[in-house]
Amino acid sequence: MQLEKLVAYHKALADPTRIRMLILLSEGELNGQALAGRLNVTPATITHHASKLRAASLIRERRDKNTIYFSLDDYFIRTSGSATAELIYRRGSEENAEETEPSAIERQSRMRASVLKSFFAADGRLKSIPAQLKKKLIVLEELVKRLEPGRKYEEKEINAFILDFHDDFATLRREFVMHQYMFRENGIYELNPPELWARWETLK
Repeated sequence: MQLEKLVAYHKALADPTRIRMLILLSEGELNGQALAGRLNVTPATITHHASKLRAASLIRERRDKNTIYFSLDDYFIRTSGSATAELIYRRGSEENAEETEPSAIERQSRMRASVLKSFFAADGRLKSIPAQLKKKLIVLEELVKRLEPGRKYEEKEINAFILDFHDDFATLRREFVMHQYMFRENGIYELNPPELWARWETLK
């Protein structure tokens, strides 16, 4: 992982309020008002700290009408923490750690972040559906992570969920099923176990 990203990760953690926000979000998704109430701070304070955490890829956001909900980005929290130790203890002859060859996990992490930045607007909506399969799977995975495991969704509920991100709900709904993120039975949709999801990491 690039040194600058690791520095941004640790800067984002260098504040007690942000740490407490992450601890609360480890229990599940919360909106800004709920976080403000539990931390006894103003909603504006939550907005400020959330922007720092989002910039470091530690949290995700989704909008439901006029309410913004926050959740942890487990992938980046775990990979950024392990990448720090890897960088410190890495053995090799390179004089400059920034010039060392990135690992496969680091390359995947950077690609995922790049795709999400390219295809999602600042308000969280999807700019377009990627044509390239690998990028499309990254986007689809990001979307379905915001659905509740074990919950059964009617088709109209899935359509409404997708419309929060993109107008072409029919295409994205089909893609969810086609790539094994969800299964459909008698008009009811449910998340598949992650082990069944199409894996973009295996594609070249």
